[in-house]
Amino acid sequence: MKIMLIFFVIAVATMISHNCKGDEVNCLALNIYHEARNQPTVGKLAVAMVTINRVKDERFPNTICGVVLQGHYRNNQPIKNKCQFSWWCDGKSDKPKDLQSWEYSLQLAKSIHEGHLDNIDLVKDATHYHAIYVRPYWVYAKRKIRIIADHVFYSWEK
Repeated sequence: MKIMLIFFVIAVATMISHNCKGDEVNCLALNIYHEARNQPTVGKLAVAMVTINRVKDERFPNTICGVVLQGHYRNNQPIKNKCQFSWWCDGKSDKPKDLQSWEYSLQLAKSIHEGHLDNIDLVKDATHYHAIYVRPYWVYAKRKIRIIADHVFYSWEK
């Protein structure tokens, strides 16, 4: 319980320091943008659905920002390469540079957050994914769901 409280405090402080301020739509849009901006819409939706699936899964934080910003922290900063989503702790700027892709990601995140796409199930409860050009250690413990664009999607149990 104490560890969860510490994680919560760190996550809130990090959200505030990175202008997320609890804005679930903004956090989801940032994740779509950084993880799938070069993907077709179906790839963007699949990444967003994994984020939402994690929110619904008790093993992960219960907010979008909590899921997106999940990782290991030191001095209120994410430790490089120790986050659930690599863009969050890769040491690069998180400010969107491609404004057209950012606007699209933001509109998609708003639609998802407002429930307009609730009946779409592209990834069948997947909580994990990776780019097709990498092979994370955890793939052997997960059940492969499908490949969409250049990401492979997995559910928790094999």
